[in-house]
Amino acid sequence: MSAGEERARTNVTINEMATKNANARARSGKRKPGIAGDGKQIVATNRRARRDYDILDTYECGIVLRGSEVKSLREAQVQIGEAYGRIDDGELWLLGLNIAPYAGTGSSAYGHVPDRHRKLLLHRSELDRIAARLQKERLALIALSLYFVNGRAKVEIGLGRGKREFDRRQDIARRDADREAERAMSRANHRGGRAR
Repeated sequence: MSAGEERARTNVTINEMATKNANARARSGKRKPGIAGDGKQIVATNRRARRDYDILDTYECGIVLRGSEVKSLREAQVQIGEAYGRIDDGELWLLGLNIAPYAGTGSSAYGHVPDRHRKLLLHRSELDRIAARLQKERLALIALSLYFVNGRAKVEIGLGRGKREFDRRQDIARRDADREAERAMSRANHRGGRAR
């Protein structure tokens, strides 16, 4: 066997071992902190949006950022709670997203404006579909989460309809009933598995 063939065989073996180890970690639930199962490095989530809105559809958008903004995002210096989207002149903009100035820039002249409007990147067909639904159904465009995928910042936006107080109460009652049923099943399984 030549040296090149041996090197190729070794590389395949190492790649197979790495894949097996990654799969084993995924099965056991051991993942790196802040990294979701599909390679997302989650920076911020808007939990209040799912409570206050009934999310009908979600889209993953790219976002146009400056260098200091990306560095601040990597340090999770962002507030997404008040962020929402708006379509102006056929372009999708994200408003209300506050990215704190990066501490390493030294002077504010090299940094960025924390509350500036940021352009979101979508395919034209998706943008047209969103615009039509916003106008026809009177929905809101809400930022749900901000994350990195393969080093690129992405924003998950959702088309949502505001919940009424009655809807929120129903959600809470449903969640409490599910939790109580789960507890009852857990107690029954716990008692049934023990020897008497």
